Amino acid sequence: MIGVAILGSTGTIGENTLDVIARHPERFRAVALGARRDVTKMLAQCERFRPDYAALAETDAAATLERELRARGLPTRVLAGGQGLEHIATLKEAPAVMAGIVGAAGLPSTLAAARAGQRLMIANKESLVMAGPLLLALARASGATLLPIDSEHNAIFQCLPPGLEAGRAPPGVRRILLTASGGPFLDWSAERIAQATPEQACKHPKWVMGRKISVDSATLMNKGLEVIEARILFGLALEQVEVVVHRQSLVHSLVEYVDGSMLAQLGSPDMRTPIAHALGWPERIDSGVESLDLARAGTLQFEPPDMARFPCLALAREAARAGGTAPAVLNAANEVAVAAFLEGRLNFSGIAAVIEAVVRDCPAGTAEDLDSVLAADADARRRALREVGGAGVTV
Repeated sequence: MIGVAILGSTGTIGENTLDVIARHPERFRAVALGARRDVTKMLAQCERFRPDYAALAETDAAATLERELRARGLPTRVLAGGQGLEHIATLKEAPAVMAGIVGAAGLPSTLAAARAGQRLMIANKESLVMAGPLLLALARASGATLLPIDSEHNAIFQCLPPGLEAGRAPPGVRRILLTASGGPFLDWSAERIAQATPEQACKHPKWVMGRKISVDSATLMNKGLEVIEARILFGLALEQVEVVVHRQSLVHSLVEYVDGSMLAQLGSPDMRTPIAHALGWPERIDSGVESLDLARAGTLQFEPPDMARFPCLALAREAARAGGTAPAVLNAANEVAVAAFLEGRLNFSGIAAVIEAVVRDCPAGTAEDLDSVLAADADARRRALREVGGAGVTV
């Protein structure tokens, strides 16, 4: 029996992870669940899975959860704050950790799991974007295993030779191609995209995701962050990481080798596939995902991304090239801008404008430790908030 800690259990990744775990009760047990503040979902999950621990980042929410659990006679121990999340990320009885907390908020607990030598399943791409070299160094020192959960990076992992160390360039690889659905605005004009509403941006054509990551998909920033993530995780040069738009979302990514061979991983667009792959690795286990019917799928289309209509992808590549704290600055500015867009304080095209202004004004420093990364993150957020406040554009 393998104990699992799920950071971000009330989000899409967490719920899908619990779905896979429920299919293998003889093999996995949800020992610990962690989230930000959703008491209702966390309570339901505790009632069903009976974890030993439940952690909520917001202390008021944790207190409410404690009362509700005691009223129902459930013995789950409740932890509060960021320290609570870090604690469940390091439990010896839960050596498998799903890092699924969205955004920079997931960085400390992800680093804690790496430091503790856990089997770390990384769905929180921001941890690698903001502090990739630090995360890799901690994993090497502790012996932690890093397994990617993003469908694209998991696909690449499946197409690479076995036994590779995270951060080390795989031999014989010419390049990797990250596939992008293109989001909901792929065929929209630039003028129409500029007027897109949050509801339109969150209506992804293929994937069911949270609001923040859905907006990132619509701007193609999600793909830009994945470029940074892939470069660090697989030890590749930026020029070896390319993006190709694939509307059907059935080919999840490709690896080209120097002999001309190209390997691709295909499957139905369902996050339970990479989750089951990481949970069972190196074995294969049932995920509950519907088999892919290639005949019914028909034609598979591929096309280059349009960086003029989707400038966030170009901004991300520039940050990757600059290195140091530049990716952390990019991520922080994006989080602030997306939040403002979702709140109706910024129009869609303003997201890229805010990011560009902040990245331009924040010189890249060295990302030698967590403090320097967090300092760059905080400074970028302050600058982004000023940009949003002075943007003068709303939806």
